[in-house]
Amino acid sequence: MTSPDAPSDVSVRAARADDAAGVAAVSLASWRGPYAGLLPTGALDGVTVDDLAEQWRTTLASLPSSRHLVVVALEGADVVGHALVEPASDPDTGVDTSELVDLVVHPDRQRRGHGSRLLAAVVDIARSTGVVELTTWVVDGDAPRTSFLDSAGFADDGAERTLDTGPGTASLAQKRFATTL
Repeated sequence: MTSPDAPSDVSVRAARADDAAGVAAVSLASWRGPYAGLLPTGALDGVTVDDLAEQWRTTLASLPSSRHLVVVALEGADVVGHALVEPASDPDTGVDTSELVDLVVHPDRQRRGHGSRLLAAVVDIARSTGVVELTTWVVDGDAPRTSFLDSAGFADDGAERTLDTGPGTASLAQKRFATTL
């Protein structure tokens, strides 16, 4: 018997322009939830799903290359997560390396396998475009994300950076994780 909390109709697919509002809602819920303390005070004041959806609609309508991709996780027809990948821009990575820029699951829909499905789809698509390594940056001390990446075969590759997140917050130390596809 299926648990009442277990989604019965889940999938992952390439994002389309008409997914923009769902992707924006997931992003905003995440920024206002688990990542709220990482953003400058007031950074989200007045930001609406509609504001973000318009930006996502433009992005999704014209990705610059086959190595730029956005995939969405769905429960039924509802967008509950997304992943964004682009060619890696770090100077010490090769031309066949892509970066997982973002992988987000709505805070109310976590722990249901959506993150794993998103990552599996990203790996499959990236591999099909000739990518041989995938990197991502993780806030130092983000144990849940580190554990997730470790379980998926990523490892800290020794690269570090510090992001200035603006007034009202501390700078963010990040570590890069990588995996060979």
